[in-house]
Amino acid sequence: MRRRSPTGAGSQAMEKGAGKHQQNRLCLLASLSAFFWMFLLYFHFVVLGGSPVVYDSPDLKSVDSHKKLSKVSDVSIPNPVVTSPLEQGRNLGRKPRKIINSSSTTEKPLVKADSFPFMRALRTVENKSDPCGGKYIYVHDLPSRFNEDMLKECKSLSLWTNMCKFTTNAGLGPPLENEESVFSDTGWYATNQFAVDVIFSNRMKQYECLTNDSSLAAAIFVPFYAGFDIARYLWGYNISVRDAASLDLVDWLMKRPEWSIMGGKDHFLVAGRITWDFRRLSESESDWGNKLLFLPAAKNMSMLVVESSPWNANDFGIPYPTYFHPAKDAEVFIWQDRMRKLERKWLFSFAGAPRPDNPKSIRGQIIDQCRESKVGKLLECDFGESKCHSPSSIMQMFQGSLFCLQPQGDSYTRRSAFDSMLAGCIPVFFHPGSAYTQYTWHLPKNFTKYSVFIPEDDIRKRNVSIEERLNQIPPEQVKIMREEVINLIPTLIYADPRSKLETLKDAFDVSVQAVINKVTKLRNDIIEGRTNDNFIEENSWKYELLDEGQREVGAHEWDPFFSKPKDASADSGDSSAEVAKKSWKNEQRDHHAS
Repeated sequence: MRRRSPTGAGSQAMEKGAGKHQQNRLCLLASLSAFFWMFLLYFHFVVLGGSPVVYDSPDLKSVDSHKKLSKVSDVSIPNPVVTSPLEQGRNLGRKPRKIINSSSTTEKPLVKADSFPFMRALRTVENKSDPCGGKYIYVHDLPSRFNEDMLKECKSLSLWTNMCKFTTNAGLGPPLENEESVFSDTGWYATNQFAVDVIFSNRMKQYECLTNDSSLAAAIFVPFYAGFDIARYLWGYNISVRDAASLDLVDWLMKRPEWSIMGGKDHFLVAGRITWDFRRLSESESDWGNKLLFLPAAKNMSMLVVESSPWNANDFGIPYPTYFHPAKDAEVFIWQDRMRKLERKWLFSFAGAPRPDNPKSIRGQIIDQCRESKVGKLLECDFGESKCHSPSSIMQMFQGSLFCLQPQGDSYTRRSAFDSMLAGCIPVFFHPGSAYTQYTWHLPKNFTKYSVFIPEDDIRKRNVSIEERLNQIPPEQVKIMREEVINLIPTLIYADPRSKLETLKDAFDVSVQAVINKVTKLRNDIIEGRTNDNFIEENSWKYELLDEGQREVGAHEWDPFFSKPKDASADSGDSSAEVAKKSWKNEQRDHHAS
């Protein structure tokens, strides 16, 4: 029978019964179609996509213990879109292209978040049951020539010092005897100030959120002993030898699949020397150091050094190692309580040598003021026998002082600043580059909470009395500042690399978290298409001082301290090469005193 038009008068009555059967058939077809597509999606994402995601998490008690397996997230993570390393490099930091929907004026990003290969790492945070979410570190398994082989040739690591004894005990050096009861009975070592390379790498072995899956990593650690490497060749070697390991390292890294994810912007390494040892300004054989930090690939990585450059963005300051390396929280608490109770008979003290060959140095004036003051204490360092080279003598003086003077050394920074704060002594700085623009991860931005700042020109030109300036600080304020310094102690020391503190965060923990924060912010910026086109690298020190949310920098009261001379080969009135060469005099003094 031919179907009538649906507008016919009797159509509804005639087709009422047939409509029910038709609806049933439609429902059956819809169910079969849905089942087919569900099966197809299941086959694509589950069968072809591989096994569920797992992570490796070492037991806290031992890095060699069996690793636990757990789901990263209950959310299904699609496979990322893979692009070539060249294309990824072009896209990093670039705003996503946008298209305009033909039926709407709303702009939509062309690139979806899931297309970024680092999304798996970012999404580990979503698993609330995973204590390592967003904290995983992947460690490159470098060939031994980049690290352990250097320790086997420890006698060649310094021209002036036999570093073999200082590389023992996981980089802490030999234990210190406590004959004068200056130290604690445990946790104190004769640690070399340039030993951070090996200390940091060994601490990383105890990190609780290591992973063997680099796609889950919040950051990637490169265990290259950069400081030890350059220390071998600073004197008497041509630039080819000095650059060889750095070039070899970069070549090795760039061939790794982990590098292509972000072009190395999620990588970091540690060097226990000042930045100027890695910033050779030319290809002249007479110029100082190697060019590691000027290599294009290295500019993408973050390099943690004991002194960073105020004008460059790829290095970050971390504390010099002190003599104290506790294995337990209790050792730190006991030490802090002891520093609170000490009687401090000296208003201020200074341990250091004059710099007669540097007309801009204020050390001569500081030494004179210490000698002339009845409330000042001086340990003068120079070649030959000196109590200044005795850890016991230095710490004893710092423990008996309210304020410890920390002028520039051969470069901006000094290990002494951290030794003095470990003793609960309030540091007095004369240049912002000695601490305030260096250790922004570890020290409060409000420097008045824990230190005193006396501009160098106040001493050099105005002959200001340090004693009078410090006496103007009310005793109650001194007490508050000293408590602030003592509270900072855990974040300024490196715990024993063979153990881990229970609840306290040490300098290692603070540094790793800061790197993770940096990489995470960069990844989120890439996803959101945020760029910082107005960034001026020469003002790097200013950006580190900005408050949360600030992006623009302007004039700063410390500009005169960091104004670069017109001569491009010079840094703040003195070439970086000369600064680095002079720093070796400290190692010569240590050698002659031992």
